[in-house]
Amino acid sequence: MTMTLKSIPLLDLKAQYESLQSEIQAAVLKVLASGNYIMGPYVKKFEDEVASYCNVKHAIGVANGTDALLLTLDALGIGPGDEVITSPFTFFASAEVISQVGATPVFVDIEPDTYNINVKSIETAITKKTKAIIPVHIFGQPADMDEIMKLAEKHGIYVIEDACQAIGSLYKNNKVGSIGTAGCFSFFPTKNLGGYGDGGMIVTNDDQLAQKIRILRVHGSNPKYYHSMIGYNSRLDSLQAAMLSVKLPYLDNWNQARVEKAKIYNEALADLPIQLPYVKEDRQSIYHLYIIQTNYRDELLKYLKEKGVSSGVYYPVPLHRQNVYLDLGYNIGSLPVAEKSALGTMALPLYPELSIGDQNYVINMVRDFFNLKKEGK
Repeated sequence: MTMTLKSIPLLDLKAQYESLQSEIQAAVLKVLASGNYIMGPYVKKFEDEVASYCNVKHAIGVANGTDALLLTLDALGIGPGDEVITSPFTFFASAEVISQVGATPVFVDIEPDTYNINVKSIETAITKKTKAIIPVHIFGQPADMDEIMKLAEKHGIYVIEDACQAIGSLYKNNKVGSIGTAGCFSFFPTKNLGGYGDGGMIVTNDDQLAQKIRILRVHGSNPKYYHSMIGYNSRLDSLQAAMLSVKLPYLDNWNQARVEKAKIYNEALADLPIQLPYVKEDRQSIYHLYIIQTNYRDELLKYLKEKGVSSGVYYPVPLHRQNVYLDLGYNIGSLPVAEKSALGTMALPLYPELSIGDQNYVINMVRDFFNLKKEGK
């Protein structure tokens, strides 16, 4: 008897919208009727909600997660001649912003089990030019923040948490974003807290830094039309803020649903020749992506596609091997763990609305693939 092929997306944004449709539509109509479409009371309300959620003094809405990182670097005075240490195994924006302010990204290797930046590699990379570390809480798992903060204090450098994939993650019961000098979030639609367009947020307990970022996001002006610095046009719009305010109260439950589905995968796939996600004991991942690693990645991707299961590669080329950064002088083999991870990692479907039946189908297809490999087919 042949199993019927399904069509299972990597992430189902429509399913989440349908569950909140009436609330989202009511929020949109309120904004449209208000006449406040950029910044304004809806943005202020959402900023206050995120500050409270993260237990920080300030939350500043900006246009997207990339701008959150960029404005933070600029506000901290980081620029030409400076170095910023970050991970090579992340979305390009984590390094791109360093280059955009004129500084130089310095890449250090990652941990083989968590894919987070390896703290042991950070200290050896610190020089007199180092001004900041950008740890990336990759795939929703917090990096080793205590050790990173100790290094930063020892050397007098800033820590900017790239929490764009990790809103709601916990490090020793602290929300990510609240630990470093500042934390940066993205509300791109595919994120655990995703809007219906672009959006970003910076959180910090530093009053001066918050004030400077608020000025930078509106062309460096305070008050309006009076410019004290060269700034950006990076404002969160009211529609996104209002819709994200609807979603925020659901976030912890959605994240918990991801954790539970990740456990199901972990148990069902434990005996296969794949590396499953590893979460350290003192922290909580929100499983922005469910990442496995296998020597047969490309074959598995192809097999799953044939069976109607969407999957994805995160990330195919580590940043130190991207064309634009080849002149930094990192050779093949410079950062071996990141390079190996780029060859073997992939994401399986994971989202709060993933049904038991669909998840079991994904599990069966992965197991079928490895059974065929065992039989030499």
